[in-house]
Order: sequence, then C-alpha cells, then structure tokens
Amino acid sequence: MVLTAILEIVDLKGVLIFVVAFLLVADFLKNRNPSNYPPSPFSLPLVGNIFHMDSKEPHIYLTKLGHAYNNIFSLRLGRDKVVILTGYKMVKEALVTQAENFVDRPYSPLQARAYSGNAGLFFSNGQMWKKQRRFALSTLRNFGLGKKTMERAICEESSFLLDEMDRQKGAAFDPTILFNNAVSNIICQMVFGQRFEYTDHCFKLMLKYISKCIQLEGSIWGQKPHDPTDGFDEQNLVACALDLFLAGTETTSTSLSWSLIYLITNPEIQEKVQEEIDRVIGQLREPSIADRANMPYTDAVIHEILRLGDIVPLNGLRVAEKDTTLGECFIPKGTAVLPILHSVLFDENEWETPNKFNPEHFLDKEGKFVRREAFMPFSAGKRVCLGEQLARMEFFLFFVSLFRKFCFSAGDGEKLNLDGVIGVTRTPHPFKIHAMAR
Repeated sequence: MVLTAILEIVDLKGVLIFVVAFLLVADFLKNRNPSNYPPSPFSLPLVGNIFHMDSKEPHIYLTKLGHAYNNIFSLRLGRDKVVILTGYKMVKEALVTQAENFVDRPYSPLQARAYSGNAGLFFSNGQMWKKQRRFALSTLRNFGLGKKTMERAICEESSFLLDEMDRQKGAAFDPTILFNNAVSNIICQMVFGQRFEYTDHCFKLMLKYISKCIQLEGSIWGQKPHDPTDGFDEQNLVACALDLFLAGTETTSTSLSWSLIYLITNPEIQEKVQEEIDRVIGQLREPSIADRANMPYTDAVIHEILRLGDIVPLNGLRVAEKDTTLGECFIPKGTAVLPILHSVLFDENEWETPNKFNPEHFLDKEGKFVRREAFMPFSAGKRVCLGEQLARMEFFLFFVSLFRKFCFSAGDGEKLNLDGVIGVTRTPHPFKIHAMAR
C-alpha cells in the first residue's frame, strides 16, 4: 500500500514536470524571434513583460527603455508582441518616411467590441478608413472648418464660457467641466447643428459617458450608391460620430486645463501673454485666428503647453503591412508597432530644456515664432489627427479669450500638481482656480 502510494506520487510529479516542461518548450518555440528582431528586456515564460510595465507612467517607463535599446525594442505582453519606437528620428522613420507601410491598426479586442468590426475613424483600416477619413475631412470643411463661420461659432461659445466663469465671482472652482462643455459644443454644432446649455441634463450625461469611454480605453492598454465596404451606413455613422466626440472634446478641453495650470505656475509668462493680447487685440473687439500671425509669444506659449502637456503620450498602435527594417532591426509583416509620442516631445536631442516649461523652444533670437519638426502632439503621417486644424483654431481662440478677460491664480498657499493621470489621454489631477476679471 505504502509503495503504491509512493509510486502514484512519483508518477504525479513526473506528469506535472512533463507538462510544465512541455509548456515552456512550446512557449519558447512559438515565441522565438526572427534574426535581427528588435531586442527585448528579460521576459517571463507565458506572461512576458506584463509585470514589468509601470501602469501609472507607462510613457516614461517605455521612453527610458528606449534610451537603453537605441530607440527600438520589443515587449511581449502575454501572447502578443509589440515593437516600441522612441525618439524623434525613429518615430519619424515609421510614421512619415514609411507612412504607407505603417498606416493600419492591428486587431484590438476593445475595438471589436465597441465598433463591431472594421468601423469608425480611429480603428478602421484599408478602403473603409481611406473613404471615411476623406469623407470626414470634406464634411468638416463643408461645415465651416477653416472658415469665418467656424471662427464665429468658437468666439460665440467663448462668450458663454467667460460668462460662466464670471458667475463664480472670484471664488475657487474647477474649470474642467466648463472646458468640456465649451469644446464639446463646437462638435455638437457640427454634428447636430446646435449647441447645448451647460445645465442640459442630456448634454451633461453625454459628456460623462465620453469621459468614461476615455478612461475605459486607457485602463487596458443623404442616400447614394456605394460599396458596402466603404462604411456609409447608419451603424458606421454612429461609430464615426463617437470618434469625433472622443477626439474632438477630451484633447482640447484637457489642453485648456493644462494652460491654466502652467500659466498659474509661471505668472510672469501669464503677464507677458496678456501684454501681447492687449497690444495686438485690445478690449474693443473679439480675437480672430488672423491675430495669431501677430502674436508670436502667445503662439509659442500655446505650442509649449501642447508639448509639455503631453496630451496623448502613447499614440495608437500600428501594424507593418510588409516586411521592413527600422533602424537596423528587422520588422516582419504583421508586427504591431507603438510609436511613443512622449519620447518625441521630450527628446533631449531635439529640445533644449525638455522637462521645463519654456516657450523659447518656439522663438528665435528676434522673438519670431519658429516651427519645430519634433512637435508632434497630433501624431504624424497619414494617421495624423484629422481634427488638428479645428483643435488649433479652438485652442487659440479659447485661450486668448480666457486670458484677455481674466487673471488666473491658485488659492493662497496652494500649489497645482504638474503630474498627470494617464489614460488614453494625460489629464491633470483635480484642481481649483480663481478667475479675477482684469
């Protein structure tokens, strides 16, 4: 009896050892990298590098790894592999120089559940993406993008925003919700043909769900004849409208929040911005997008807010359409690639003081505005944000309107948190400010 029990235990251990050994060997053979594949830090069998990731600041962790691996390396996250690209030159190589090869997105379980297949503007690929992006850009232009009608709509919404701030009578308040309301109303006017009052229950509920969608994504890494694959149907229209709201509301409103934080933290810069606004625009007329050419310092401050604000630090995944090389590494067809925008906006080889709020990054010695190639907050290449022109117009007009009317400050003895909360976007921690009419 005793001998039988011992043999059974030995046999069980043997089976377990065999199973574990088999799984390890199978895992190794399945996940072997081809020759000259991007290097990788040590990974555990089966789970890979999942436990190495910094969930609170993944953009910083990945950028630091890029320094150690010459700006290109690979990670294994469970059964999936992804090649990480960091630094301006490497990211530009993929997104601009090899734009055609890295234009598509890889399969995403989140996308499949939220969009029911190849749909929308952000996750779609191939003919669907080309047709829908072209249609979206054309429709935005028809609705006033780049025209005086859109500029007037933004200025009108600015007046509603300023009135709401004025009602605070100098008391401390959180401006985030007001920014969400104001910026979202611009998209509402384009998509629905109307704006909503800030107190409207359905409007507030919609904005709440949009913010929730952003958080959830970040928590897990007229009738015309047409081809059905073009996506001109009601289901895809809803998906495209969702993408417009997600991209067109959260990013610009978050940028406005960062603008208050940075200029309150740097009051001397706030004063210089207001001096330029008073000199160029004054208080007798509304700001115009044409004023930007005459306001180099304000334009530089806005660009520095977008750089240091680092609104979309991780970008979106791409997939290689065919075998290629990046740097000196081989990238097989079908490889998922993640270009880290944070690493570009903070590239020490491109920015004189990457970790400091410094508008001089965008000014020459004569004080004229200078464009920088490494300025990529809207990504680059064929997937560059299609709302970039609208976002730039909105940000400039809202920003100038705010600082023309108010002086912003924190409460006595309070220090605003310059760290961000990472989801799909990098948002400020909750904060309150004072707005005193000038």
